[in-house]
Amino acid sequence: MNPIRTIGHSSHPIERFVDLLQAGGVTVLVDVRSTPWSRRFPQFGKDRLAKTLAEAGIDYVHEGAALGGKPGAGGSYDDLAARPDFAEALDRVTERAGRQVLCLMCAEKEPLDCHRTVLVSRRLAERGVTIEHLLADGGIRPHTEVEEALLGKRASPDLFDDRATRLARAYADRERAMRRPA
Repeated sequence: MNPIRTIGHSSHPIERFVDLLQAGGVTVLVDVRSTPWSRRFPQFGKDRLAKTLAEAGIDYVHEGAALGGKPGAGGSYDDLAARPDFAEALDRVTERAGRQVLCLMCAEKEPLDCHRTVLVSRRLAERGVTIEHLLADGGIRPHTEVEEALLGKRASPDLFDDRATRLARAYADRERAMRRPA
């Protein structure tokens, strides 16, 4: 299976965004936004984006209904990840990654500021999928490095908790931090 990539559209001009995808070898963009449009950056609206990507030879798929990061009624990312449609969408993504180079897209520039990492990439990594984050500067950051940054001080061995437990706690803390009003 090809590594699955992620990217945040941020405030990129559309040409720069397409260049980042092409440099990453992306053949399919999987939009994981619950609401696939942007008033501030209309070039990233679903229809306009799909058209631009098609012109560049990149397919567009919207999976925001299943993989979007907006839990209802105060739910958590764990609640979203427990839904059957979430698991089914991950199955579709991983199956397609066996044939094409996929990139999950949301809005936030930094991977740890976005549900594409804290919700979706986390669950893909738990399935053994290799994840790579395409960065705004053109670099690529392996998901393992993102998780080490997330763990911070918790990365060192602990007598009581294994790495998976420490990582789950770090992800929960990050989700709470992301939900706090600015």
